[in-house]
Amino acid sequence: MSAERHPPAVRASDRDRDEMLVRLHTAFAEGRLDEAELDERMDLVLAARTHGELGAVAADLPSGRGEVVVGSAERGPVGRFQVAYKSSIRRAGRWRPPERFTVAVYKGTGLLDLRAAELDARVTTLRVLAYKSTVEIIVPPGVRVETDGVGVSAEVHGDPPAGSPVIHIRGYGYKGSIEAKDRIRRP
Repeated sequence: MSAERHPPAVRASDRDRDEMLVRLHTAFAEGRLDEAELDERMDLVLAARTHGELGAVAADLPSGRGEVVVGSAERGPVGRFQVAYKSSIRRAGRWRPPERFTVAVYKGTGLLDLRAAELDARVTTLRVLAYKSTVEIIVPPGVRVETDGVGVSAEVHGDPPAGSPVIHIRGYGYKGSIEAKDRIRRP
């Protein structure tokens, strides 16, 4: 009997590991992973040597390559999610944010300017992940801002009237920050 030969495992590159980290952070921003799971899987990704080891870390997550989940009412229309990988996101001017909007920024910057946005929902929830990044959120006057998470701060002036729209910012800033304010600081 001859021993069965297996081809050698393909080694993972730093870029492969970075792409998997973005995939994990995207899953976290979508609510598929909690903080403990994210931390655990990040450690596995950083220690992975082969593509097989990397694939095992995210075997239960969507690939993020445009696949469609049939029967999922949660997905909603395009425009509920933005990602910046070593780049920037900027949303400003007149736009209509969905009731739930998710932003994930990896080693970049983000600006969400809501001053001219059409806030249709009574409560607009922004889920923000800033991995070694800064995400700035400019809110219009007369809205109530609620924040929770890690690395999230708010500097909003004035007291909004009862019944005002609410912008709820749920964020996680890992070696980064998420700043909500109603004024732009000029240098």
